[in-house]
Amino acid sequence: MNKRSFFKILLITVFIIGNFSFLNASSDATKFYYAKKNYITSMLHNNKQKEIKYLKELVRYGTKLNKDVKKYKSELYRLDRNIKFIKDTPKKSIKLKKTYKKTPSKKYSIKSVYVEDNQIIINFNKRISKKSIKFFETKKKNRYYDTFDIVGNFKDAKPTKLKIDNVKRIKIVQYRYKTLRISLADYYNLKTYYIVNNKQIIIKVFPKKSKRVSKKVISNKYVKIRKKSSSSNKKKTIVIDAGHGGKDSGAVGPRRRYEKTVVLNVAKNLYYNLKSKGFKVYLTRNKDRYVSLRYRTRLANKKNADMFISIHANAARKNRAKKAHGVETYFLSPARSKRAKRVAALENRGDMNSMSYSSKNILLTLLNRSKITSSQKMAIDIQSHMLYSLRKYYGKNTILDGGVREGPFWVLVGAQMPSILIEVGYISHPVESKRIYTKNYQKKIADGIANGVVSYFEKN
Repeated sequence: MNKRSFFKILLITVFIIGNFSFLNASSDATKFYYAKKNYITSMLHNNKQKEIKYLKELVRYGTKLNKDVKKYKSELYRLDRNIKFIKDTPKKSIKLKKTYKKTPSKKYSIKSVYVEDNQIIINFNKRISKKSIKFFETKKKNRYYDTFDIVGNFKDAKPTKLKIDNVKRIKIVQYRYKTLRISLADYYNLKTYYIVNNKQIIIKVFPKKSKRVSKKVISNKYVKIRKKSSSSNKKKTIVIDAGHGGKDSGAVGPRRRYEKTVVLNVAKNLYYNLKSKGFKVYLTRNKDRYVSLRYRTRLANKKNADMFISIHANAARKNRAKKAHGVETYFLSPARSKRAKRVAALENRGDMNSMSYSSKNILLTLLNRSKITSSQKMAIDIQSHMLYSLRKYYGKNTILDGGVREGPFWVLVGAQMPSILIEVGYISHPVESKRIYTKNYQKKIADGIANGVVSYFEKN
């Protein structure tokens, strides 16, 4: 064999090997993409076995492609503690623990404290619960104090200065080794509220009472109308969606209390309330009739709405019916928590029956990340105002704060604007189901939602 033939064969061999490795890499990237898509789909369908299957594929192909697969591993370990490949890497976990001990985040559990959108934001290095914060009110001489004792230590407590509207003075101090104290003081009784959200606590102060209102009759119903409605409100369009309806009754509570009836009454109250504030408002249904998923979001998009609010009532299984209660607000996102998946499965049931598997996958691709942040801010504002309105009448210990959560609700997917889903209470609870069926409760929660809408637009 001459030299020319030898080099020719060598070049062909290199070309074949190069193409094979390229095809192999391309195949791994494709498999990783489909594994990710299938994982989200199985998560929305609440199929644990398929979640585990596709998470394993994400770890396998992600490792080959040199991607960061830590989040997939941790999620897989949460679903199945007997995963072998996680247990087979004790050296890495030991190294991680050693480096973690050296970082100051172990010593200081509170990462940062600052003011944003006239709210106090406390960020933590780990997940927290409502047990992490205690609130109490005091009065000394002519001053009112609202004090929050937060479990954790903050390195920069002393130099940090906080200031928000309607509050005379805010003091922040490391009260004890594991207690950060934030105290708000003023000459009038402050109306404060806090939200615990994953690794964050948000403290909010409600503004002072607005101008007097007069009463007018609209369609034989008394609603409050401000003497001067904001001119900026007239430019805003809101679509209110009363969930279920007609053949789809939604959840059914004791003594045949239907979800579709409760949510329609709340939606109508909210409609008149927002109208009185100068907004352009539309209802997806104004009577007991079935409305398809496509029509609900199509109406919002057609009207070029600035906000889409879907109203529902929650329900729990028989063994939890006496325990589960409270008000919750959801915004669109592929949910991770079991609770969010359960609620989504309950609300999606009627809409998903008429959808093919391919249609569901197409809808999944419409998850608009740019509107998720806006929807979360809107959810926080509306949740806080709802609770304030209800607790003012029924008492703090009566109305439970279910929190602001992420959830994969089909009714929100097609909306091209910030959108949320509100659970006005549990229709399955023996006491709460009676309460949410009353006109007074329906009006109070509609007032809270309307005030939350105004608050959101003022800040955004």
